[in-house]
Amino acid sequence: MTDHRSRFLRLALEVEALRFGEFTLKSGRSSPYFFNAGRFDSGAALATLAACYADAIDAAGLAFDLLFGPAYKGIPLASALACEYARRDRDLPLAYNRKEAKDHGEGGTLVGAPLDGRRVLVVDDVLTAGTAVREALGLIRAGGGLPVGVAIALDRQEVLDEASGDRRSAAALVAASEGLPVVAIASLGDLLAFAGESATLSDERDRLLAYRTRYGSAAD
Repeated sequence: MTDHRSRFLRLALEVEALRFGEFTLKSGRSSPYFFNAGRFDSGAALATLAACYADAIDAAGLAFDLLFGPAYKGIPLASALACEYARRDRDLPLAYNRKEAKDHGEGGTLVGAPLDGRRVLVVDDVLTAGTAVREALGLIRAGGGLPVGVAIALDRQEVLDEASGDRRSAAALVAASEGLPVVAIASLGDLLAFAGESATLSDERDRLLAYRTRYGSAAD
């Protein structure tokens, strides 16, 4: 497992962004694990997380000129990543969207650097149904930007809708429908490998495997 993946998983466990137990997801599924990027709630945690994002993005070889954070969780994530790239001597412009358009002051939905003519990388925490990312992509294109990829923290690698018969994950569906690469710091597969190497997580691995057997996407 590459270093940024193991560093990310260790950090997620340390700050309890990644927890094990019985969790009911928005989809109604009962999951043996839960990921909440809101628990990266300190400067040190965000800085370490941003370094993991940057390492994953650089390893993927994506070419981009601007970072975009979809409201709400994407905003601090993209901001932290911009700071990390500045630390690496790359000063990137940053933009994000409001949930509701502002009708006073500068107005509009977009905030930050202009998108016109720039290659835009979207930064978010996870892709559940892909709704927020698709909305962000629409705003970016309407603002004259060119989306070139999506970076997320964790790819759950599970089917979006098992009743449909389509065994692709939300990340795979977004990648296919939008024609964009989706880069994740780590995936459920990485979490399984990580749990297999940890004596304290060995009991969780069986439950994770059972969950993947039932809900895992076809490509994974």
